Amino acid sequence: MLDIDIHWELGTLLAELEEEAVLDLVRESLANGVEPLTIIELCHKGMIEVGERYEKGQYFISGLIMAGEIMIQVGQLVFPFLESEVVTGDAGSIVLGTVEGDIHFVGKDIFKVLVQGYGFTVHDLGVDVPASKFLASIHEFKPDILGISCLISSAYEDMAETIGLLKKYVPKDLSPRAYIIGGRVDELVRREVEADFWTKDGMKGVRLCQKIMAKD
Repeated sequence: MLDIDIHWELGTLLAELEEEAVLDLVRESLANGVEPLTIIELCHKGMIEVGERYEKGQYFISGLIMAGEIMIQVGQLVFPFLESEVVTGDAGSIVLGTVEGDIHFVGKDIFKVLVQGYGFTVHDLGVDVPASKFLASIHEFKPDILGISCLISSAYEDMAETIGLLKKYVPKDLSPRAYIIGGRVDELVRREVEADFWTKDGMKGVRLCQKIMAKD
């Protein structure tokens, strides 16, 4: 079994941008039976710390990019274990993306895998997604739900502008049942950006989507 220090070490190493040390610990964790979601959640905490350091001026955009590249490699190691649980179904469709100005993707990808496991179809637009791309995706995919992820407060304004544009220009017959925000958000942010719902937790996000789809 791994030493309990993994519960702080993995996130700390990622926050320090220690690429090889992070990847070695992820491989060791998987080999020792640590749950894939636990690994992702610990790395997610490290990514949140990176975002906070960026906002404080301790990291520059290069730090965000490097952290993102580390997480891409972490994902390549871990997500196959999660994706084995994906099932096909017709629970509903979701367009998902990280708002323009933010390149974080871990929370978004965790939610995507989880909600696919409950039969939802997900159209993932990636990160740093402009409002125009969200708008085009609604016309293309006609989703039941639109989800926007955000982990840095400097992108809240972009999120508000995106939701405002969508509510203004999406025709009524194409309008999603709900606009959901996720990540480093709360009820105050939800009100400020005029989203319908918010969540910080992937599994709670799944339950929220199920509840939305259950409404007439």
